[in-house]
Amino acid sequence: MADNTTGQPLSSFFLIGIPGLEEFHHWLSIPVFLLYSLSLLGNCLIILIIRLESSLHQPMYFFLCMLAFNDLALSSSPAPKMLSIFWLDDHDIGFDACLVQLYFIHTFSIIESALLVAMAYDRYVAICQPLRYTTILTNKMVVLMGLVASVRAAIMMLPCVVLIKGLTFCTHNVIHHTYCEHMAVVKLACSNTIINHIYGISIALFVVALDVGLITVSYVRILQAVFRLSSNKARSKALGTCAAHVCAILTTYVPALFSFLTHRIGKKVSPSIHIIFASIYLLVPPAVNPLVYGAKTKLIRDRVIFIFFSNKETFSKQ
Repeated sequence: MADNTTGQPLSSFFLIGIPGLEEFHHWLSIPVFLLYSLSLLGNCLIILIIRLESSLHQPMYFFLCMLAFNDLALSSSPAPKMLSIFWLDDHDIGFDACLVQLYFIHTFSIIESALLVAMAYDRYVAICQPLRYTTILTNKMVVLMGLVASVRAAIMMLPCVVLIKGLTFCTHNVIHHTYCEHMAVVKLACSNTIINHIYGISIALFVVALDVGLITVSYVRILQAVFRLSSNKARSKALGTCAAHVCAILTTYVPALFSFLTHRIGKKVSPSIHIIFASIYLLVPPAVNPLVYGAKTKLIRDRVIFIFFSNKETFSKQ
C-alpha cells in the first residue's frame, strides 16, 4: 500500500477488500467462491442445454442464452480478483487493469439490464400477440436486440474510462472496495471530478429509468391481457411463463438500487455493508438466474433431470 503525493501517474491501485472485516476475508471467500462456482456451472449448463436441444431454439431461450453468457462475463470480471484478495492477500491491481475491470463490470451490468428488457418484450409479445410471435421475434430480430444491448453498454461506458484517464491521482491509491468500481476510483482523484460525477450519475439514472420503465410498460400490458382471459387456469399458465423473469428482475435491480443509493446518499451506512451489497449485486444474479430458470422453465428442468439422472437409472437397471 503506497501513497502518491508527488502527482506522478499511478502505476497501480490497492484494493483493500472489505474495510473493517479484513480478519474475516478467508471466511468471506467461501460464499464468494460458492457463488462464482455456481455461476460458472449453472450458466455453462444453460448454454449447453440450449445449444444441444433443438426444441429450445426459440427467441425466449436465445435471450436466456445471451443472459447466461453475460452472467458468466459479469461474475468473472470481479470474482477472480476478489478471491485473490481474500485467499492470497494480493491487493495490488495495475492502473490500466483496474480501468479494464471497471469498464467490463459496468458494461456487462448495463447489458444485463438491457437483456431483461428484451426478455420482458419477449413475454409481452408471447402473451399479448401470440399469433404474431414468430413474425415479430425472428432470429434476425433477436440477434439485433442482443447487438443493440451490447453496443449501447460499450458506448456508454467508454467516456467513463476516458474521463478517468484524464484525472490526476495525487493523494493515495487505496480503493476501499473489493473491485474497481467507478465512483470508488473517481473519489481518489485530486483534480476536478464534477464531470465524472455528473456523467456517472446520468448514465445510472438513464439506464435504470429507461429499462425499468420499459419493463414496467411491458408488464402492465401483460397483466391487462392476462386479466382479460376468462379461465383461471389460462391466467395462471400465462403468469407462470413470467415467473422466472420476474425473479431475475428482482435479484438484479434490488441489490443494484441499494448499492447505488448507499454509495451516493447513504452516509450512515457502514462501508462494509455497502461493499458487501455491491459484491452481491455482481455475484448473486449470475448464480441465481440459472437456478430460477432451471426450476421455473419445464423444458430446461426436464433436460437437466435427463442429463443428471438418466444415466443413473440406466445403470441401476443393468
